[in-house]
Amino acid sequence: MTAPRRPDAARRGRDRRARTIPPAPGAPRFTGDRPPTTAVVGGGIAGLAAATALAERGVRVTLYEREPTLGGRLAGWRTTLSDGSGATMSRGFHAFFRQYYNLRGLLRRTDPRLDRLRGLPDYPLWHSGGLRDSFRHVPRTPPWSALGFVALSPTFGLRDLLRMNPVAALPLLDVRVPDVYTQLDGVSAHDFLESIRFPEAAHHLAFEVFSRSFFADPRQLSAAEMVLMFHIYFLGSAEGLLFDVPSEPFPTALWEPLAGYLGGQGVDLRTGTPVQAVEPTSDGGFLVAADAREQHYDTAVLALDSAGLSSLVADSPRLGDSAWRERIARLRGAPQFLVSRLWLDRPVAADRPGFLGTSGYGTLDNVSVLERFEGEARRWASRTGGSVVELHAYALPDHAVRDVEQKHLVEQLHQVCPETRAATVVDERHEWRADCPLFPVGGYGDRPTVRTPDPGLVVAGDLVRTGLPVALMERAATSGFLAANALLARWGVSGQTLWTVPDRGRSAALRGLARLG
Repeated sequence: MTAPRRPDAARRGRDRRARTIPPAPGAPRFTGDRPPTTAVVGGGIAGLAAATALAERGVRVTLYEREPTLGGRLAGWRTTLSDGSGATMSRGFHAFFRQYYNLRGLLRRTDPRLDRLRGLPDYPLWHSGGLRDSFRHVPRTPPWSALGFVALSPTFGLRDLLRMNPVAALPLLDVRVPDVYTQLDGVSAHDFLESIRFPEAAHHLAFEVFSRSFFADPRQLSAAEMVLMFHIYFLGSAEGLLFDVPSEPFPTALWEPLAGYLGGQGVDLRTGTPVQAVEPTSDGGFLVAADAREQHYDTAVLALDSAGLSSLVADSPRLGDSAWRERIARLRGAPQFLVSRLWLDRPVAADRPGFLGTSGYGTLDNVSVLERFEGEARRWASRTGGSVVELHAYALPDHAVRDVEQKHLVEQLHQVCPETRAATVVDERHEWRADCPLFPVGGYGDRPTVRTPDPGLVVAGDLVRTGLPVALMERAATSGFLAANALLARWGVSGQTLWTVPDRGRSAALRGLARLG
């Protein structure tokens, strides 16, 4: 008989080798006469995580968000369609992988069993040349995951395997942070793959999908970030590459419940309130200028994107020291990207997956059929007999002509889903954005850490160096909790326990092989 799993293991996931990072020891909650105050600037995942951990331990938190809604790059907003019905628009599909332990822990505050997430049955990848890959039947536990992918994938032939350079691939077998940056931050993701002599088709179908998840061209992306992704999702974790998605739009499923929870914890949520400056005061606190007034706080969390952080620091000339400010000023954003959502008058084919990664179709990176998983879209499709389809195009050039790119994206959809040629687009929304962080070759040293030269000021976000094997949304959540923990430790209060995938190669034999390189 199998012993019942411990509660902490259930929160982590199925991987028994997931790493636990306990907070500094201390009191469970602040119990002084005057609770400390914190300003959290930014209401995305990182800011929400920081605000949650602080407020739960008795800190008086004010959260500032310049947009009218919470969620940052996962925010949603209402729009009225041409048929008069309401819909929720967003910046597009996001996959909630099972390795996102800390993000999922944040969501459990209002959804303990994560009932508002639902799993998609596969992570299919299609190439325009006709090759198809899938992770549905690939074993989840390394190294069988990699061996199973190679055995099942049509992109690997015997001749391809014989011409690969196994020595160049050795860093994949034992990924550690920050060592991987010392090894590979000076190399582009594209050049690293070229050195391995990975089969061209597999290069496009597998690794390029990973690298473009950073909204960047592989020639611009640090190989260290891509290799870390490979560790998190493939060789380092037994959670596999399947994922969950919210069963309703982001505000309904995620942020409105969390906003209610934070309000119950006493958090003052100030949406639609941009912060103009944050200045240190003689007593060690900070003055936050927002909404034509200044307010004093004991500490501050800057949970902003690259452009927002750079701008705020530039407008707050006494924050940090000169070296820190110069690094912040050098931060760069990833190229612009396009999200097109189309409301069609007829359904796509019944066998179309909810999410499909694509390569070789021009600028099209993936296709989502929203009614396959999202309740709002499903209700619209059921009422009208149509489909709601979303298209993503990452890393578009600065000179891209918007109308032309939007038209090309629809033409590429017709190649992937020929039945859509006969459909009429009854409504459409196009979101052009350029606010994701870029992790360029050689840029790791410029990225901020959670701690700053001022012990009362911390930084959070997916651009932050955490020293942990996390990326994307999970890096945002993890850094937010780390920022809260750093402040709580100053007051002798214990913070949030964190989890990550294993912080090194899972197998001693594979770690030994990696050292040969």
